[in-house]
Amino acid sequence: MLRQSLGALHVIAPLPGLHDISKDVESWVREQSIGDGLLTLFCRHTSASLLIQENAAPAARRDLEAYFARIAPEDHSLYTHNDEGSDDMPAHLRAALTSTQLSIPVRGRRTALGTWQGIYLFEHRREPSRREIALHLVGE
Repeated sequence: MLRQSLGALHVIAPLPGLHDISKDVESWVREQSIGDGLLTLFCRHTSASLLIQENAAPAARRDLEAYFARIAPEDHSLYTHNDEGSDDMPAHLRAALTSTQLSIPVRGRRTALGTWQGIYLFEHRREPSRREIALHLVGE
């Protein structure tokens, strides 16, 4: 019989960049009464996003963060939208270029991620932020 579970993760992002939320997601999945199914994660913000990314080499994360800083720089002369500071529009651009939603298969009450994959909140603002990730697991 098909069942579903709804939940939320609250993540404090003290700095911009990639924040590994894999353990929190795995813990929530294990607590549900669903062994196999599909997990959807949804970031409820327009200046942060979600990524599945390399989880073993910190250099890969640093390079990714540096790349997004180059393609959506903090330069007030480039944007008209700056209601919340010089990082406001670059944060929206970075979120638009990534994802606010992920879908991950679940098998045996575990996410079916690859060996070197982790789930990350990608914080695009400089100020510490409290972010909410909505979780929805459907399966048997």
